[in-house]
Amino acid sequence: MYQPKKIIVVTGHFGSGKTNFSTALALQLAAKGEKVTVVDFDLVNPYFRTADFKEAFAKRGITLRAPDYANTNVDIPSIQFDLGGLAAGEGYLIIDVGGDEDGAVALGRYAHVLNSYAETDELDMLGVVSFRRYLTRTADEAEQYLRGIERASRMKLTHLVNNTNLGMETTAEMISESLPACRALAEQMGLPVACVTVPDFVTPPAEIPADDVMQVPVVVRLPWLPKSEAVE
Repeated sequence: MYQPKKIIVVTGHFGSGKTNFSTALALQLAAKGEKVTVVDFDLVNPYFRTADFKEAFAKRGITLRAPDYANTNVDIPSIQFDLGGLAAGEGYLIIDVGGDEDGAVALGRYAHVLNSYAETDELDMLGVVSFRRYLTRTADEAEQYLRGIERASRMKLTHLVNNTNLGMETTAEMISESLPACRALAEQMGLPVACVTVPDFVTPPAEIPADDVMQVPVVVRLPWLPKSEAVE
């Protein structure tokens, strides 16, 4: 079973489900009584970001730090918090990074600080992959994107997360079909798979060991769909 380190950097392709995963992980850790801080580090995408869950996080004692002007009509958010100071603080720090190389460039500004935690085995950098996402349907396509993120951030991935889904239309069969591609990607990149996410309304496929399954609520939904009770 995946045991997160003190600092968890969450990266991946646009639409891979990084924010849903980051939010679900924060909620799970908080439910265990852990102190959790979530950093919305997405300076690229103004939609579907962890800053959307500010009130829900506050109810559960989760601290949220987001760029100035996040969720406003200002085009360029600015970072006005000390990421190094947050990393040195107590509890878990989850950093939700913007998609692809463009999002990872901003993270690279803090690579020297974060890499120091990687050297002391206090940091995980997760590559979230959905094999139902356009341009990451195969192991080769997914590797291309993840390698680009590594280059842009000047950091190295430590784990993969198989987050294959189509939101509320996800099925167990869909997740099962993604497993060969995930295994191939893990072998090509020499990385372990931290977990396979399964929406909480889907029965986990029998071929996935129970310890490898992370059941998650679908917290990021289209505006006209009802919110998950997990984030009310």
